[in-house]
Amino acid sequence: MASVTGLEHLTLLGVAPPDLVTIAAQAGFDAVGLRIAPATDDERPWPMAPGSAMLAETALRCADTGLTVLDAEAVRLGPEPAHFTPFLDAAAQLGARYVNAICEDTDLSRLADEFARLVAAALPYGIRPVVEFMAYRSVRTLSDATAVAANSGGGGILIDALHVQRCGVSLDALRALDSALVSYVQLCDAPLAAPADQVAEARSARLLPGDGELQIAALLSALPGGVPVAVEAPQAGAAEHPASFATRARRAVESVLTQSKERR
Repeated sequence: MASVTGLEHLTLLGVAPPDLVTIAAQAGFDAVGLRIAPATDDERPWPMAPGSAMLAETALRCADTGLTVLDAEAVRLGPEPAHFTPFLDAAAQLGARYVNAICEDTDLSRLADEFARLVAAALPYGIRPVVEFMAYRSVRTLSDATAVAANSGGGGILIDALHVQRCGVSLDALRALDSALVSYVQLCDAPLAAPADQVAEARSARLLPGDGELQIAALLSALPGGVPVAVEAPQAGAAEHPASFATRARRAVESVLTQSKERR
């Protein structure tokens, strides 16, 4: 199914970027997703600006381990135009393949214009911005995400297993999606029923693939073959033993990838 398997930073957000690279490599992942700018106002920022010692160390760890950076997060698209250059400079130094846009502007037309501006700004860096649908963000449906990405001049869509379930996206809808728009998929598991606080679930109460009730193997089978797969499964207690949790995450994703191959 996948040529690349990665470990997303949100899974172990308290681990500094250079150390996440080392942990991911030791666990057997091919890639990492790195949080180089906060996704929320209350999130602790890592000093990953261009020219910073931590950015240089992270890039060195990637070179030493052979890991690639699948994605860099997060570009927040709000009502006011953002300044993308410092973020894109940092993402490019890491060799990031994608950057993830957080959709905060409730005016979808203006948001789509801003995303297209991000796509144009990222083009010289060889980086592809992606948009993600979430039940509690302004882009709540697959169709909205498709419209934003398809009219952006080259952007893509990020598929997150949890948001597929919480936004009511069917497997048929995923199969019908233009494969050129699909960038990568983030995997986790969860109960079928949504909790009262979906934000808290998404940020700190996910399960590893195979530990819940989501149809992970079926979801993977509905997507184009070869799409990169990354584990995004933050949960209480994971940071206490990050290396062992990363190893568990690697085994979990390998298991569901095997199941999805058997379904094809």
